[in-house]
Amino acid sequence: MRWSSLFTPTLRDAPGDAEATSHKLLVRGGFIRPLHAGHYTYLPLGHRVRAKVIKIIQEEMNAIGGQEIMVPTMHPASIWQASGRWDSMGDVMFRVQDRHGSDNALGVTAEEIFATVGAELSSYKQLPQMWYQINTKFRDEARPKNGLLRVREFTMKDAYSFDIDEAGLDTSFDAQHQAYLKIFGRLDLEAIPVEASSGNMGGTDSVEFMVRADTGEDEVLICPNGDYAANIEKAISTLSTIEDEAGLAAPEKFATPNIRTIEALAKAGYAADRQIKTMVFVADGETVLALVRGDHQLNEQKLADATAANVVRPASSDEALAALGARPGSLGAVGVTDLRIMADPSLRGRRAMATGANEDDWHYRGVDVNRDIAVDEWVDLREVQAGEACVNCGAALGMVNTIESGHIFKLGRGYAEKFGAQVLDKNGKQVPVVMGSYGIGVDRAIATVVETHSDENGIIWPAAIAPYEVVITIVQMKDDDSVAAATELYNQLLSAGVDVLLDDRDARPGVKFADAELIGIPHRIGVGPRALAEGNVEYTPRATGDTELVAIGDIASRIQQAL
Repeated sequence: MRWSSLFTPTLRDAPGDAEATSHKLLVRGGFIRPLHAGHYTYLPLGHRVRAKVIKIIQEEMNAIGGQEIMVPTMHPASIWQASGRWDSMGDVMFRVQDRHGSDNALGVTAEEIFATVGAELSSYKQLPQMWYQINTKFRDEARPKNGLLRVREFTMKDAYSFDIDEAGLDTSFDAQHQAYLKIFGRLDLEAIPVEASSGNMGGTDSVEFMVRADTGEDEVLICPNGDYAANIEKAISTLSTIEDEAGLAAPEKFATPNIRTIEALAKAGYAADRQIKTMVFVADGETVLALVRGDHQLNEQKLADATAANVVRPASSDEALAALGARPGSLGAVGVTDLRIMADPSLRGRRAMATGANEDDWHYRGVDVNRDIAVDEWVDLREVQAGEACVNCGAALGMVNTIESGHIFKLGRGYAEKFGAQVLDKNGKQVPVVMGSYGIGVDRAIATVVETHSDENGIIWPAAIAPYEVVITIVQMKDDDSVAAATELYNQLLSAGVDVLLDDRDARPGVKFADAELIGIPHRIGVGPRALAEGNVEYTPRATGDTELVAIGDIASRIQQAL
């Protein structure tokens, strides 16, 4: 490609609303342009990068037996209602009505749709199956931001496995896990597999692939010894044992006027780790009490996972009053028997505790949790903090910001049961298949590469996904010898299968060099009269910025070796 014919509108300045490095550089470099919030047009350079990322994903999916298909992006509401996710998706789902008044949704993901295709299977002899698509998804993000990192319209590779049993699912899951590591390796991303919440996807286990980045919105707890890594929504740790005093024979109520917070009660003489924090939630219409230690924070995703409800939200002050007779700040679970009570294990066996008395401005002291609170379920609810002990080796966990770059799930039989994906097993019995789901966001992968591969001058693309592998810069277009030598080298590299761009613009050398650095082409060859007079060209790898003279007869083989 000749740069004089290439549409690449580079910009001197980044857009004013851009915060993330990838947002700034992809717009400045002429890769993307915003249409409106969360929706972007891919210009020629961006489209080339996107196509190369997709090709890598396709190659690795095909290598593990994946078969590419394509399902519709608009789905009838009935499909999502059947799975229960029409409601649980909430406002993130774009919903539209056709001319007949029928409700439809723009695809957020496609588990339901692939399960309907799975209903075509009839025998265990057809299993395992692995199907995938690379298609557009829509999510109505409340605050789309950071360019391609958080958008409302995006390209996703979503794959789905179908097996006869859990052992087969384990094999498919492991195959996807290894394929993801290869994909991210080819993208030159150091992805960390971590334990994660499955959220409203359902199923059992899930693993996220996280890339460290200052702009990342996901917090991950990591053991420095490599023994443990988990998303904050799933992380656990080992806590120090607290020895309690004997306590009272029964809870004792005491006045706490104007005391509404854990901190205020601590100042009154009851340390935060000796308090029970009681929060009221509504899970699919049911009132639920969530209990954690006063010095701990509740992780709402953990609560949502534990309830298995489609919609979980904090109760309003009026709802709390109706359920317990008091407002937040004076709430507790002592003596409560008509509500579902879920408590974090850090409270199990604790004595001499303080908690709200369900009467405004009153609390209990001397509470024995096992004796005085009818806990229905002991479940992990607390949010782990940096510095807490690794459950495997005891080392202090570190907290890092990351970008979620992929997520794989063991779905189990739930979707298959709801949509009739059943086969005859080897005994002739009809059984639902076991499914897995595996996703990678193409656009986010592009942005993540830029977040981790850039400097003050622009992007530094890995050669595998760079829009062009090599740029040949003609330093002086008025020098006929330079033009001829550059054109000959350009044709030579093209014939060798190298993805090469010839910068034949009538522009100052500084402008050409700056543009090449901005758009991040991995290898630059400068052809100018001074070096050419001695039979050389200038060779500059983008990653180092170090320029050296190379004989013009050797540069083609040097480039091919580097690639």
